[in-house]
Amino acid sequence: MFKDYPLIKESRKSVTQFYPHIPKNAVNAIKKVLSGRWIGQGPLVDKLEIIFSKKFGDNMPSVAVGSGTDALHLSYILAEIKKDDEIICPVFTCTATNIPLLYIGAKIKFADIDPKTFNIDIDSVKKLITKKTKAIVFVNYGGLPCNLSELKKIAKKNKLILIQDAAQSLGATYENKPITSFADFTIFSFQAIKQISSGDGGMLVIKNKKLLKKARRIRWFGIDRLAKQGGTWENDIREVGYKYQMTDLGAALLLESIKEFKKIDNCRKLIFDTYTKILRKNTNVTIVDSSEVKGHAHWLFTILIDKKDLLQKKLREKLIETNQVHFRNDRYSIFKKFIKNQKFKNMDAVEDKYLVLPVHTKMTVRDARYIAEQINKILPFE
Repeated sequence: MFKDYPLIKESRKSVTQFYPHIPKNAVNAIKKVLSGRWIGQGPLVDKLEIIFSKKFGDNMPSVAVGSGTDALHLSYILAEIKKDDEIICPVFTCTATNIPLLYIGAKIKFADIDPKTFNIDIDSVKKLITKKTKAIVFVNYGGLPCNLSELKKIAKKNKLILIQDAAQSLGATYENKPITSFADFTIFSFQAIKQISSGDGGMLVIKNKKLLKKARRIRWFGIDRLAKQGGTWENDIREVGYKYQMTDLGAALLLESIKEFKKIDNCRKLIFDTYTKILRKNTNVTIVDSSEVKGHAHWLFTILIDKKDLLQKKLREKLIETNQVHFRNDRYSIFKKFIKNQKFKNMDAVEDKYLVLPVHTKMTVRDARYIAEQINKILPFE
């Protein structure tokens, strides 16, 4: 059964599970924004979209928004998902992936996970496809890309829209290509604990360039903001829009973080490598995925152990914070109506056994080595 623990109080001796990365020049960048005209959506948001598209988006149009959830909802609108459309989604993900589908009234069809990666199970996806299926939504758990070529093949064969929740996989690649090149829509999150952060924020990358203007209108009440700022005011709003834009304050943080992205990823990879090197010898520990997997974005380092509660308790005594980051969505009351005698055997098998270890830029290799060695002491092996 899922058991949660309160956060460990931060101290010099503790290792927290997450910690936001604040870029070196953050204060100066924020001061510059505060001394100018634009603190809301302004020229820095425009600049961020261009730079992000080049670095992470395979030069496809990018639209900056207020959160990853905003980006998901926007992608579902642009995909023209309607009430009662069937959407295949992962059962194991942050609720932000699936809740925006409830705004629309779509019917969620939960797919099981691959127990080796925690990504969406391909066979489960295939079995769920019907004449009413409109789209497949998938998440790259912990930073490890799904089988993108197979998902793309399935979507093409069945004329389905492919929506990629890449909130956990900024910088990931697949077959030496940016992950954005495989989906119709890809969203990213800049929430506080992600690889780079604006406090909260998101980005939507769109394959079809013709949808860019519509995406920008929906982001801001259904109004063409650029035309308005250029002196053209339309007296009519033809589609329902939202207030989903990012601010220049957030964009300033992200632009500085992107400059440091290689350093951030290298730090996280070193921690992954350290955990992997020490823990793979332990027969009581199964690594869900590791830095040895090509194209990994190094966000979550997850292990499977039979004595999860014991390990978590003993690590807390050493002031090491660990937890289960997500909760399977089929357990939430808001999604119960979509479950009809459906079984998730792979999810059932790992639900009580997985644990996520600390990974962030405040940590050192020494911290990671200490944590891994403590795990080996708590769960001794021959």
